[in-house]
Amino acid sequence: MKWIFILLFPTLLFSQNNCKYEFEEKTDSTYLRILPEKLIYEKVFGTTRELISFKLIQNNGVPTLSIQIVVKNSLFIPSKCFDLSSRIIFQLENGKYVTLKSINENVCSTLSYNEEDKANIRVLSGYFVFTKTNYEELKKSPISIIRVQYAGEKVDYNVKSEFHSEILNETFYPSKYFMEYLKCIE
Repeated sequence: MKWIFILLFPTLLFSQNNCKYEFEEKTDSTYLRILPEKLIYEKVFGTTRELISFKLIQNNGVPTLSIQIVVKNSLFIPSKCFDLSSRIIFQLENGKYVTLKSINENVCSTLSYNEEDKANIRVLSGYFVFTKTNYEELKKSPISIIRVQYAGEKVDYNVKSEFHSEILNETFYPSKYFMEYLKCIE
């Protein structure tokens, strides 16, 4: 029995590694890893569609979170912006809070119009950095709420442990995003 465990342990260890990279490059002066985008939040209500997706990036040892917020509506959509005072605050299920700081200087959502759907679309993308102290907490506990502090307003988003996207027709597990993927950019 002991031998079976010894033989199977390495297989189990490597089978749990779900690190697939969208982009990875290592040179003498650069080391960059980018994970594929994952949907974290979706709200479909009437003619409004709102999506939030995350992408983890490791750029020369600096772990960074890329966030993209897409809103689609037949009505006018107000602009949202990130600046250097913007934050993303995660409330964890263990009761702790983790704050990521913006590295964006005055980035506002872009507006486009989809003629086919007769809908306005706003897209806001930004980058937020981790600190050594908050990085470890995200690996230990699922997230329950995301507070995005835009330039001028705060919005809270409830995070589900699992949801099936109506728009993408795919199942996602957003509350454990950091628990599953932070190890991929270490």
